[in-house]
Amino acid sequence: MNGAQNTFLGIELGSTRIKAVLIDEGYETVAAGGFDWENRFENEIWTYHLDDVWAGLKACCKQLKEEYGSIGCIGISAMMHGYLAFDKDDNLLTGFRTWRNTITGEAAEKLTEAFSFNIPQRWSVAHLYQAILNGEEHVKDIAYLTTLAGYVHYKLTGDKSIGIGDASGMFPIDSTTGGFDAGMLAKFDALVADKGFGWKLADILPKVWPAGEGVGKLTAEGAKLLDPSGALKEGIAVCPPEGDAGTGMVATNAVAERTGNVSAGTSVFAMIVLENALSKLYTEIDMVTTPTGKPVAMVHCNNCTSDLDAWIQLFGEATEVFGTKPDKSALYERLYREALEGDKDGGGMFSCNYLSGEHTTGFEQGSPLFARLPDSDFSLANFMRTLLFSSMATLKLGMDILTEKESVKLEQLLAHGGLFKTKEVAQRLMAAALNVPVAVMESASEGGAWGIALLAAYAAQKSEGETLETFLADRVFSKMIVSRIDPDEKDIQGFAKFMDMYKTGLMVERAAVDNLSGR
Repeated sequence: MNGAQNTFLGIELGSTRIKAVLIDEGYETVAAGGFDWENRFENEIWTYHLDDVWAGLKACCKQLKEEYGSIGCIGISAMMHGYLAFDKDDNLLTGFRTWRNTITGEAAEKLTEAFSFNIPQRWSVAHLYQAILNGEEHVKDIAYLTTLAGYVHYKLTGDKSIGIGDASGMFPIDSTTGGFDAGMLAKFDALVADKGFGWKLADILPKVWPAGEGVGKLTAEGAKLLDPSGALKEGIAVCPPEGDAGTGMVATNAVAERTGNVSAGTSVFAMIVLENALSKLYTEIDMVTTPTGKPVAMVHCNNCTSDLDAWIQLFGEATEVFGTKPDKSALYERLYREALEGDKDGGGMFSCNYLSGEHTTGFEQGSPLFARLPDSDFSLANFMRTLLFSSMATLKLGMDILTEKESVKLEQLLAHGGLFKTKEVAQRLMAAALNVPVAVMESASEGGAWGIALLAAYAAQKSEGETLETFLADRVFSKMIVSRIDPDEKDIQGFAKFMDMYKTGLMVERAAVDNLSGR
């Protein structure tokens, strides 16, 4: 690659992998780097160590260094929600509490009632209020509360800013002002007024920006955090950081009204850009925004591929017993495709993939579980189909609220994430599960890292008055190849039969959680 070519760097810190993507001015990927990492369950908390953040970012940039070119803008994205609280000297006051934790039920319920607005357990304000309810000593010393993407952006630029989509997973957004809802901020401050904290909530939250605005600059210190070799120079533009939901919308061109996308990896979530407000509050539905601030109904489920991945790893170990070691991608490909040969309902078996709690179905803890009846057809094909169906089942429960109770119409869903890496399989089953056509773009495997690279390009290249929707439609996706699969009626009927077993099986999951956890 010619070193003079302009590029845009997108980095996303996902649940199991930190990924960096370098794109050119034609929005094609010219280089990619990755770093595998895993959350840790420490002291009953799902967390990541911040040292691992910087080790991963350095590893990614090292892989890209030869292709940097002239970087026009950098974008940072990460898992939304969670709790990162710092004091006035930037010391982390307590371990990073991620979106995966289901420990804020009391706070979420009380805030939802106070705001008349659904506050999920994952949201930053729920974690903050739960810490207050718990009487945690560190709360009085908070000077800055942010997300993972906001933290990285701050360390790179010195700027305490955040994109509006990521911000909408911290605290409710007022789409008319483009900032945090002032009335709800005041209600929160009133709730905690008797605690005597030296801060108001607005004082400790980041500044909110829509896509394309609020661009910062990479500092000398920030450049060294990414690349100690000195190949990255200070002064490079850095667009507002975004959450993985927002970058998923961008990566699938699902930012306009009547569009939607589904992202499936460690967690699974669907994002539907609304034409009209929902008729009522649903605790299963999050109200967030696009990166430009449009209201979005989000169905978020904590569990998707973790249990599935564990089974595939076990199958890989089984083959090694016989002296073979299949390529990881080939193993996934072969086992996923086996699912297409199974019975339409998966053979009458039950799998619950809850490695952690799941708010949609009321579980504060999880226990991965598989069960079958004596007359179940226990074949490899049916087993794989059951595991894949299980990864989509909780999403189906949430989506039914939108499609059946709120009559939200969907022409298709754009899909991305690791679940869709094997062509056709998960795409076909997801279409059956949700009874809507599912489309996958060529860029699907790049996911949110490519999405945040596009937001960086938009910040650097947009012309006056050019909206993100127009930029994506006209410049990026106009020639994109899309593969669409319509739902098959027999697959729909098979998934419906599986769901009957699944709903009943959740009582078995409840017994497992109540009786096996904490043993």
